[in-house]
Amino acid sequence: MLVQKYIDMLGAKSVIRDLAGKAAERGKEIGYENVFDYSLGNPSVPAPDAYNESLVRMIGTLDSRSLHGYSPNPGLPEVRDAVAASLAKRFGIPYKREHIFMTSAAASALAHAFRLVTEPGDEILTFAPYFPEYGPYVNLTGAVLKVVPADTETFQINFTQFESMLNEKTMAVLINTPNNPSGVVYSEDTVRRLSDILRDAQKKYSHPIYIISDEPYREIVFDGKAAPCISAFYDNTIMCYSFSKSLSLPGDRIGYMAVNPAAEGADLMVNMAVQISRGIGHNCPTALMQRAVAENIDLTADLSVYETNMNLIYDKLVDLGFTVVRPGGTFYIFPKALEADSVAFAQKALKYDLVLVPGDSFGAPGFFRMAYCIDTEKVVRSLPVLEKFVKEEYGAG
Repeated sequence: MLVQKYIDMLGAKSVIRDLAGKAAERGKEIGYENVFDYSLGNPSVPAPDAYNESLVRMIGTLDSRSLHGYSPNPGLPEVRDAVAASLAKRFGIPYKREHIFMTSAAASALAHAFRLVTEPGDEILTFAPYFPEYGPYVNLTGAVLKVVPADTETFQINFTQFESMLNEKTMAVLINTPNNPSGVVYSEDTVRRLSDILRDAQKKYSHPIYIISDEPYREIVFDGKAAPCISAFYDNTIMCYSFSKSLSLPGDRIGYMAVNPAAEGADLMVNMAVQISRGIGHNCPTALMQRAVAENIDLTADLSVYETNMNLIYDKLVDLGFTVVRPGGTFYIFPKALEADSVAFAQKALKYDLVLVPGDSFGAPGFFRMAYCIDTEKVVRSLPVLEKFVKEEYGAG
């Protein structure tokens, strides 16, 4: 007998993927260069030459087993050492190999982290707007995802709602900063206040409450700033990272989970994650990719194009009368739609070959997301189309 919950999920497919598919089909008709597809967060800048050169050299010089054999379940020791050393140097936290678990990008890191700290029926809190896949990621573990409503003025944390939702079942708080979909970077004040509240809650409920920090956009921050390191503010933090965005490697599926050395149970978590892998199959990430990222651990792709694109789009949106919080990072922007129904708004935009993602699935109805990880030339060509759409459909601008 087929499992009903997965059959039910067939009717609730990813809105983002659905729109990306429509954009691809429309591209077959008019040329994809004429479809202004802001749907999918697929990095547009190339991976660094040095990364590709590492791959080529290793393929030409290493033996087959080193290239293609299984790695140890937690990852190659020398790669874990490289990750730990990089984190320790950057953030002043004494990470060691035993705190690092290599994964198939951030999704796998999250899958392990959720299972480390929750039993079925436990709750994980996250903050709207949030990445829609957090729902199945958490709920299919048996834990329950609870969403704190958004502070739509700033997209920082809505602390009033958060404190009202904290309870004895809360075992973890899932955060994503820089944030998909808003592009907002949590301020130090936000992170400090969150940490203080959780320390008090741990005392009140007599059990640890972990921050699970989803950080794939950590390197994409604007205005010469840096995103606060959550682990530096709160001991019980599990960092989940992917090289998909920083090195433009989404298809290589490589990342890590890093347990704060000061976290309760830090000495057990990586070994526990190995056991979790036995049950969910997220084990032994590709050895070749592990080696390549270790050689380029502090390198990034040329991420400057995203700030260029953001400024172009943000300025145009403001000029057209949109209410929008300026992103501090990522390659997303999350304006308020020009009507209450953001699904209807996005449908109207499709008539102009503008592919925009309504905010409902992100927990913020009435907003929409634009993923501006596309060529700047295409962004520039899209702006008059956006203006035409707004003027003809809403008489604005």
